[in-house]
Amino acid sequence: MTTKIWTPSSWRDKPIVQQPQYPDAAALNKAESTLSQMPPLVFAGEINQLKTDLAQVAQGKAFLLQGGDCAESFSEFNADKIRDTFKVLMQMAIVMTFSASCPVVKVGRIAGQYAKPRSSDMETANGVELPSYRGDIVNGIEFTESARQADPERLVTAYHQAASTLNLLRAFSRGGFADLQQVHAWNQSFVTNSPLSNKYQDLADQIDQTMRFMEACGITAQNTPQLHETSLYTSHEALLLGYEEALTRQDSLSGNWYDCSAHMLWIGDRTRQPDHAHVEFLRGVKNPIGIKVGPSTKIEDLEQLLETLNPENEAGRITLIARMGADKITECLPSLVRAVKASGQQVIWSSDPMHGNTIKASSGYKTRSVDSILREMKGFFEVHKAEGTHAGGVHFEMTGQNVTECIGGAYMISEQDLGDRYHTHCDPRLNGEQALELAFLIADTLKAARA
Repeated sequence: MTTKIWTPSSWRDKPIVQQPQYPDAAALNKAESTLSQMPPLVFAGEINQLKTDLAQVAQGKAFLLQGGDCAESFSEFNADKIRDTFKVLMQMAIVMTFSASCPVVKVGRIAGQYAKPRSSDMETANGVELPSYRGDIVNGIEFTESARQADPERLVTAYHQAASTLNLLRAFSRGGFADLQQVHAWNQSFVTNSPLSNKYQDLADQIDQTMRFMEACGITAQNTPQLHETSLYTSHEALLLGYEEALTRQDSLSGNWYDCSAHMLWIGDRTRQPDHAHVEFLRGVKNPIGIKVGPSTKIEDLEQLLETLNPENEAGRITLIARMGADKITECLPSLVRAVKASGQQVIWSSDPMHGNTIKASSGYKTRSVDSILREMKGFFEVHKAEGTHAGGVHFEMTGQNVTECIGGAYMISEQDLGDRYHTHCDPRLNGEQALELAFLIADTLKAARA
């Protein structure tokens, strides 16, 4: 067990990877100092409430839906985009709530998901080598020397955009946009217009019948706030530790430290080394923590991570996000599930069926197949059923926008269609219809898992 005293800056004494090289150290220090004086984006009470909600997931009494952009973009920042992502998450949540017969905890990859890890520090095009694009919080996507230079002022811009996004999300959550009747009407419209409407109609009819029954019993949005408003928490990968440290605050009531850049942070497949800086930073904040778990994850490393990040075995603290690939999920996941079960650690197991299924289309675009995504999710549920453990959630890269980045689905987006509306700044995302389609398609799997 780690005994070294933790401080918000103790990570600076550890090895670190996936960090940009800033040419002006003084400008970086100024930006981080500015952020340290800014109000928190989220609050200790909200973070604690998410942990309480996630404890219910860990105990099999709720389900986790986490989704949003691969990498948020400064240029695409607008109210409509935020609204559409919120809308699809609400639509998916209703389908999952009904299918699983339990509450769904909704966590967006939003209001802070600006940084991306890269496989290489440099990128080459037409014989020119420049620093890789690391997300709008670091540099620009344009392949020019000036755009690719890491700019500390982008840290401050990211903060302000995250604050505006959170303000809008709170208005949507509490202002009636999440009303259950309205969200269900959106779903009915989706079912009616889908090429696979017959496949979804039965579930939509069951939800409709249930809502009519509730209304007949006098349970309406007017007298039941839970039908009129909701909670949506935020999350992002804790990649740029200078940014995260600058937004870390000590709660005046408890004395505990919280990373107030988001309710939930996760650590990626490339930054989860047990003795490195990212683990050191996250072990000291009280936020719920996600850990990406891939084919390369070793049992002994995972056990060490759990001991370091959750020494008190607190339910709701740790979510293990499995991203194996459709062809590897049933091979690589069982041994990890068994090891965690044997350790007695209370964790949430969530399926990220996106990252392990990225392919390159003949047209040159990176893409993902809806069929592969669905296949990995089904494999995830099968493993947990066989091991007697709880399949606790799903984690999607998605957008409410009508993009063409993933192939397949009811509307049969082909490789030839990818160029029509390929807008992602990093990895391909499900569009709104594909994301909702997956929610309907896994409904029976959720129901069986709950049973």
